Order: sequence, then C-alpha cells, then structure tokens
Amino acid sequence: MERAALIGLVRLIMDGGDKTDEEVDLLLEQLQQNVPYPAVADLIYYEDLSAEAIVDRALNYEPPKLGI
Repeated sequence: MERAALIGLVRLIMDGGDKTDEEVDLLLEQLQQNVPYPAVADLIYYEDLSAEAIVDRALNYEPPKLGI
C-alpha cells in the first residue's frame, strides 16, 4: 500500500466519525498488515502525531538488532 493510501487510512481511523468499533478494528488491521511497526495503533491513540508522522514512523520502523 502506498504512503498516501496509508495516510488516508490513518485519517479515517483518527476521525472515527460514525464508524463502529468493529469497523475501526478492521481499518486498524488493514493498516497493521501494511506497515512493519508492531503496534501501530499505539502511535494513533497514545502519541500526539499527525497522520503523516504516524505513517512515516510506522514505515521506517526497524526491529532492534540483537547482538551475538
């Protein structure tokens, strides 16, 4: 999914509007499947970030490297 589409998806989730919890959960699932960030919902609900910043952080996530 392209960055612009992901931003639109995040905006839909952030707006909430008249969506049911189930609809928002489906949108969150779709978002999570398209970014490497393990808990993208946390960026939406617990951080004060714009939709663009959320998507950029979620797309640029790299898991911690374990030393051997």
